[in-house]
Amino acid sequence: MNAFWIILTGSLVATCCSLLGCYLILRRMAMVGDAISHAVLPGIVIAFLFTGSRDSIPMIIGAGLLGVLTTFLIEFFHRYARVQADASIGITFTWLFAIGIILISVFAGQVDLDQDCVLYGEIAYVPLDLWLTEDGLSYGPQTIWTLGFVTILIIAFITFGYKELFLTAFDPGYAAVIGISTTLWYYLLMTAVSLTTVASFESVGAILVVAFLVGPPATAYLLTDNFKTMLIFSVIIGIVASIVGYYLAYWLDGSIAGAIATVTGIQFTLAFLFSPTHGLLLKNRKTMAV
Repeated sequence: MNAFWIILTGSLVATCCSLLGCYLILRRMAMVGDAISHAVLPGIVIAFLFTGSRDSIPMIIGAGLLGVLTTFLIEFFHRYARVQADASIGITFTWLFAIGIILISVFAGQVDLDQDCVLYGEIAYVPLDLWLTEDGLSYGPQTIWTLGFVTILIIAFITFGYKELFLTAFDPGYAAVIGISTTLWYYLLMTAVSLTTVASFESVGAILVVAFLVGPPATAYLLTDNFKTMLIFSVIIGIVASIVGYYLAYWLDGSIAGAIATVTGIQFTLAFLFSPTHGLLLKNRKTMAV
C-alpha cells in the first residue's frame, strides 16, 4: 500500500507541474520553479516566527506569499531594470534564499526549524503522515488530499483560462490587441506555479518539483507540434516517470525522488534521439537519405 501512495503522490505532482511547465517552457521561463522553491524559505521562517507552529497551513501560506513576491520581483527586474529574464531569476532567488538562510542562522538557537527538512522533503515518508480522525479513522496521507485539491485547481485554471494562457504564451502582442491583459495572466500563471511548487516540495523535494516542471514538458515538446497534445503527453510522461522511478529506486535501494528525476532525464534523452519529428538520429538519417 505504501508503494501506491508514493506513486500516487508522484503522479499528482507530475500532473500539476507538467501542465504548468508546458507554459513555462514556451515562455522561456522553465527555471522559475527552481527559483520559487528556494526563494520561499524566508516566508517559511517568518510564518513560523509569527505562529510558532510547524503545521502545513501556516508554512504554505508564508511560502505562497513569498512565491508570489518572487514572481513579481522577477518580472519587475526584467521589465523595468532591463535585465535578461534568466538573470532576473538568478538574482531574485539567490537573494531571497540567502535572507532565509540568515533568518534560520540568527534564530537557530530558538527555532526548531531545519531548512533541509523544509525544502527537501522525502517522498518515501508520505504514507506516514496520515489524516486521522478523533475516532482513529484514517483517510490516508494528508499530502494526497492537499495535492489532489491543488491538482483540481490547476486543471480547472488551465481549462477555463486555456485561450488566454495560450495566446499570452504564443503571441502576447496579438493578445494585448484583442483586449487580453498579458500582465494579469502572467501573474495568474506564476501564482499557480507558486501554489504548485509550495504544495509539492515539502513532500517530494525541490529537485523533483523542478524535474517535473522541466523534464516531461520538454520531452513532450520534442514529440509533438500540437500544444493540446503536448499537455496530454507531458502528463503521461510524468506519471510514467513516477511509476518507473519508484521501482527503479526500490531495485537500487536508493532515493525515490532521485530515481524519478533520473527517469525524466532518460525520457528526454530518448525523445531527443528518437522523436519522429525532432529526433536527432532520425534527422541525420533523413539528411543522409537526401
